[in-house]
Amino acid sequence: MDATPTLALPMPLVSCEWLRDHLAKPSLRIVDASYFLPSAQRDAKAEYAAGHIAGAVFADLDALSDATAPYPHTMPSAERLAPALGRLGIARNHAVVVYDTSGQFFSAPRVWWMLRSIGHSAVSVLDGGLARWRALGFPLSQQASAVAPTTYLPAQDAVGFRALADVRAAVDDHVTQIVDARSAGRFHATEPEPRPGVRGGHIPGARHVHYASLVTPSHTLKPAPELATLFTHAGVDVTRPVIASCGSGVTACAVALALTVLGATDVTVYDGSWTEWGSQPDTPVER
Repeated sequence: MDATPTLALPMPLVSCEWLRDHLAKPSLRIVDASYFLPSAQRDAKAEYAAGHIAGAVFADLDALSDATAPYPHTMPSAERLAPALGRLGIARNHAVVVYDTSGQFFSAPRVWWMLRSIGHSAVSVLDGGLARWRALGFPLSQQASAVAPTTYLPAQDAVGFRALADVRAAVDDHVTQIVDARSAGRFHATEPEPRPGVRGGHIPGARHVHYASLVTPSHTLKPAPELATLFTHAGVDVTRPVIASCGSGVTACAVALALTVLGATDVTVYDGSWTEWGSQPDTPVER
């Protein structure tokens, strides 16, 4: 199968206007990847049913993750992820646009990063997500998207993720930077972790860039000069290697997205993130 999409995507972001103008393209696939923590008391699938971009399929982030792993939202092998993508009607020659309904680049970047990690280069995040789409007055659909299952053939096994041992090594090498996307309260251990048995604080030497700080009031990603200033003020050098982390590897991908926009080329995501690090008995913690 030719893996080259017939539709060229602006990457890594597409505007709502671009998506509106290309909705009818046959090689385009749109994915609603909305996900919420239980504390948000929101039902992503119910919200999808109440109104979504026409043609979008709903991707359950938990269903795309490795159910056998001890930590939430763990990246599965490409072999395990491929059937789930095929059930969503996604093939290697499709251009994919992912969005969520958070208004803050919460979960869409995670699915974008997962696809990139198995060699699917034609994937972008909708800038502003459904919040921006609604604000522009663009139409929503309540009709379930008719999906024709297909076969997804990944180009490579999952890359772009780092494990506990890699992060331990990064703490000691003083070259690789760790960037934590959690809230300031969680980073400094002034507010409790949402998961039981997880200590508060952060990985020693980690820089703090809250994922919500990357977004404008109109829900789009901040312009590149503003992002560059934000990372510089946090002590992050975009020319050096970065491992992005968060609570469970989801919002870390928003940091990865912003760094990609800035042209960073050595960015990975700590898959276990703080849920793993903070639950180990021997990992060092700063507060």
